[in-house]
Amino acid sequence: MNNTHLHLVVNHLPIIFPVVGIILLVIGIFTKTEVSKRNSYFIFILGALASIAAMATGEGAEDGVENLPGVAESLIETHEEAAELFAGLSYILGGISTVALFASFRNYTFYKIMPFTVGLFALATLFFAQKAGTTGGEIRHTEIRSTGTSQITGEDIKKESNHHDKE
Repeated sequence: MNNTHLHLVVNHLPIIFPVVGIILLVIGIFTKTEVSKRNSYFIFILGALASIAAMATGEGAEDGVENLPGVAESLIETHEEAAELFAGLSYILGGISTVALFASFRNYTFYKIMPFTVGLFALATLFFAQKAGTTGGEIRHTEIRSTGTSQITGEDIKKESNHHDKE
């Protein structure tokens, strides 16, 4: 298994964990089940840890694909920026979830607002998860590329052509 393959294996987890966490959190809020809420906090924490793994494997994945035909540096840079923002938000979500989990076990007065605080932050984080996932997919999946800035530019084609001429 090379670095690119490893990144492809772990990069979906930081997106999947918050989706599952939100579902459990909503169940916990509506059923007033503290166990469901606590499980959702734990899942958000796992999502933050998975983000660490995805970020740690990203550079190796870039090295593995940057010279492949059809892969533009601009697409990689766009994805890298989106992934860094998403990872940062994921880390914060994991931190807030840790506080919520601790507050829940200790019955602190503010623990009753934590499900809503965590839930809103998780929804915002998922918005950026979608951006990171889409920009990552656009690197190799031309069928999902938008007509916007994530397209391969003439400059990218020149760079690729010059790179192949040097070989």
